[in-house]
Amino acid sequence: MTRTFDHLVAEAESVSVDGWDFSWLDGRATEQRPSWGYQRLLAERLARVRSALDIQTGGGEVLAGSGPLPPLTVATESWPPNIERATRLLHPLGAVVVADSDEPPLPFGDEAFELVTSRHPVTIWWDEIARVLTPGGTYLSQQVGPASVFELVEFFLGPQPEEVRRARHPDDAVADATKAGLEVLDLRSERLRTEFHDIGAVIYFLRKVIWMVPGFTVGQYRDRLRELHERIQRDGPFVAHTARFLIEARKTG
Repeated sequence: MTRTFDHLVAEAESVSVDGWDFSWLDGRATEQRPSWGYQRLLAERLARVRSALDIQTGGGEVLAGSGPLPPLTVATESWPPNIERATRLLHPLGAVVVADSDEPPLPFGDEAFELVTSRHPVTIWWDEIARVLTPGGTYLSQQVGPASVFELVEFFLGPQPEEVRRARHPDDAVADATKAGLEVLDLRSERLRTEFHDIGAVIYFLRKVIWMVPGFTVGQYRDRLRELHERIQRDGPFVAHTARFLIEARKTG
């Protein structure tokens, strides 16, 4: 039986959006994965070092799923519900979770880590990454690229200016990394198909990825949500495209 708009809305509003686990969307939304396999690359890099820092770890799910951790492993996170979740998940694996405001400086001494990682960081402080890396140490990150899921963003916010659409461009990441004294070893970009199969999936996604439609609430966008619900019912899944890029850089010297 087709669920009603009101039922889907109520369900999506009530579910927790803590952590960085999107399993609630199973069967309700799909997203192609980048071909490089970030978690596999992360596991390979972790196996080579004795000290690692994961910045903006979310609920710690990606780090926890990357195999044995180095003897010294630290993760930072700023959002209190995620800090609690990451602590429960990562402490049994030997990692320390540090509450951090995501503002410089990082709460660590110079040259403290052989490896720094981050998956989908909201902010990237390149000078701080370079500072806490040991000479020859590396930074590995999968990041959200420009105009990611903008089909959905612009459905709610309207057409965005070019400077907004271009934000988070991988060329800028290369320039900023180089300026901080890092040598870029690898850069790959892909745009990937994403499908939302019901309006509940859209609401959950926008509640969880809060920077997509800043200040999103169902109350504010209820009419637009109903219009999208009817479109999905009539035409099938709403299709958007995520932008992802992988960057790996080494500290010279």
